[in-house]
Amino acid sequence: MKKIVIFMLLIMIIPLKTFAVTSQDDLPLLENAKSGILVEASTGEILYEKNKDEKVSIASLTKMVAQIIILENIEDGNLKWDEIVTASSNAASMGGTQIWLTAGEKISVEDLFKGMSMASANDATVALAERVAGTESAFVKLMNDKVKEFGLKNTVFQNCTGLDEEGHYSTAYDLSVIARELLKHDEILKFSSVYEDYIRKDTPNKFWIVNTNKVVFIFCNKINYC
Repeated sequence: MKKIVIFMLLIMIIPLKTFAVTSQDDLPLLENAKSGILVEASTGEILYEKNKDEKVSIASLTKMVAQIIILENIEDGNLKWDEIVTASSNAASMGGTQIWLTAGEKISVEDLFKGMSMASANDATVALAERVAGTESAFVKLMNDKVKEFGLKNTVFQNCTGLDEEGHYSTAYDLSVIARELLKHDEILKFSSVYEDYIRKDTPNKFWIVNTNKVVFIFCNKINYC
């Protein structure tokens, strides 16, 4: 899989003066990556880019659009954090990273979203997609419609998880736009900024999850930012 890296520069956390450079050549980032981009989160100003419009496989960065749609449904009242979702056999059969859903299992929207946002769980993502749109394919259509709303022309989804599939791609630039759109929903930070937590807390199947974003580990455990 081609590598792609996105940097979302949060000025509140990392002041711009930290990067005292006069040109891109002075900031040798992404030497081993196919493409990537560094933007200022509040304005979208591009501070650094490498092949920003090249179409590449994007793995679990796909889930950012799924998160946007789910958060919009919560904000609109169509979905509630404490709502109980019944996992389908399709959701439970998802490979890759997962929270080990079983067909017929009843689990809260909050736990599913936590598993999706912290652990990048494919089964949790599909369970939420099916709850919102009825089927994963219908949810994927919502995702493709959403990126069109953002004015993006180099992103196409074939699934909601990011599992490799022909014709499933995006670009560093498009993903930076999507990430900035996601950050407009403050609720995402309640999940994405946490390093570790549990789901199914009050059940015999209490399950520990760890954030796959290593930057969160650095801030929470090394810098004591959390």
